[in-house]
Amino acid sequence: MQTNIPQSILDTPQGKEANDILRACVHCGFCTATCPTYQELGDELDGPRGRIYLIKDMLEGGEVTQTTQQHLDTCLTCRACETTCPSGVEFVHLAELGKAMVEKKVKRPFRQRLMRSVLVKVLPNRTLFGTLLGLGRLFRPVLPSPLKNKIPQAKKAARFPQQEHLRKVLLIEGCVQPSMSPEIDVAAAQVLDKLGIQTLRLLQAQCCGAVEHHLNAKEASLNRVRLNIDLWFPYVELGVEAILSTASACALEIKEYGYLLKDDPEYADRAKIISDKAKDIVQVLAEEDLSMFKLDKPKRIAFHAPCTLQHGQQLNGRVESLLMNLGYELTPVKDAHLCCGSSGAYSILQPELSQTLRDNKVKHLTAHQPELIATANIGCLHHIQAGSEIPVLHWVTLLDIERV
Repeated sequence: MQTNIPQSILDTPQGKEANDILRACVHCGFCTATCPTYQELGDELDGPRGRIYLIKDMLEGGEVTQTTQQHLDTCLTCRACETTCPSGVEFVHLAELGKAMVEKKVKRPFRQRLMRSVLVKVLPNRTLFGTLLGLGRLFRPVLPSPLKNKIPQAKKAARFPQQEHLRKVLLIEGCVQPSMSPEIDVAAAQVLDKLGIQTLRLLQAQCCGAVEHHLNAKEASLNRVRLNIDLWFPYVELGVEAILSTASACALEIKEYGYLLKDDPEYADRAKIISDKAKDIVQVLAEEDLSMFKLDKPKRIAFHAPCTLQHGQQLNGRVESLLMNLGYELTPVKDAHLCCGSSGAYSILQPELSQTLRDNKVKHLTAHQPELIATANIGCLHHIQAGSEIPVLHWVTLLDIERV
C-alpha cells in the first residue's frame, strides 16, 4: 500500500509504526472473509481492509468524524484477520493507533464518555468490582433479564494448595475472575500441585492492564503495566518457571508488555523479560504428563477457542488436543474461528452486535448436543453462558483432581 503521510507524523514513533503496517497491506481482502463484524454487517468499512483505509486517510489528513469512530469502535480486535493475512499485517496494533488518534480528534457524546470512564475505574479494581457484583447478585431476582443474565451466580471454591515444591510458577489472578469464577484459579493450582508445581500468588489486585488498554486509557494502562513489572520481577529473579494466567486474554496482554513498553528506556528490557516468561495455562500443562487425569469414560463436549487464544497467542488446537488425549470427545463447531462477541468491554459498549455474535456462537457450539461447553477465557465463559442452557466451564476445571 502506498502512503502519503506528512513528515511531521512520520517522525513520531506512532506515525512510523502505522506507516510500516500500512505499507505491508496488499489490498487482497482475505481478511474480510474471517472478520466477524464484516460477515454480520456487510459493510466494507466494518471490516479490516475498510478500517485500514479509514486510518490511512486520517493519517494523510482526511476528515475524521463520528462515523470514522463508529467503524473503528465496532472492531472486536479479535485478530482473526491477522491469522488470515498472507502479508503479516499487524492490524490490531494499527487499529489501536487509529483509535487513539480518533479519540483526540472526535469528542464522544457524554453518555459514551461516562460509560467508558466507569468501566475503566470499576473493572480493573478487584475490590470495587467484587462489591458491585455482590450487590448485583443480591438484587438479581428483580433485575431486568438482559442485566440479570450478565450477573453470574456465586460459586464456592476450594482452598488453594499449601504444599511447597521446587518447581514454581507465579499465578496472575486478574481483576474480575476472582469474583466471578474463583474456582478456575483454584482448580489450576490444584492440578499444578498434583504435578509437583507450586503456585505463587501476589494476594493483591493485579489487573493486567487490558481493560484500560483497549478503552484508550493509554497512560493508565501503561502505568499499571509498569507497576505490575515492579511487583512481578522479584518472582522472575526468584526463578519462577512462568508468569501464568488461566484467562487467555490476560495471558495475551502480558505477552504484549514488551511491545507496549518498547520505547520506555527504563522498563523496555524488563518488560520483554516479563513477556517472555508469560504463559497461558495450556502451555504449561501441555508439557506435563497428565495421564493421571485421563477419563474412565469419554465425555462429549464442545470447545470454544477464545480469539485471544487462537488468534492472539496463536495456540489454536492446543487445548483441544490436550482434552482429546484425556478422553474427551470434542464435537465439531462451525465457524470456530469467529469471535463470540465478548471481547472485554465490547459486550457492554456494543450490546446488540455482541449479542448477535453470541447467539451465532451458541447455535454452532450446541448444534451436536454436547454435555457441556468448555472455553479458556473468563469473558467468553460468562458471555456464552448468558445465552446457553448448556453449562459453560473453563477447561482446566474439567481435570478432576478428586479422583487423582
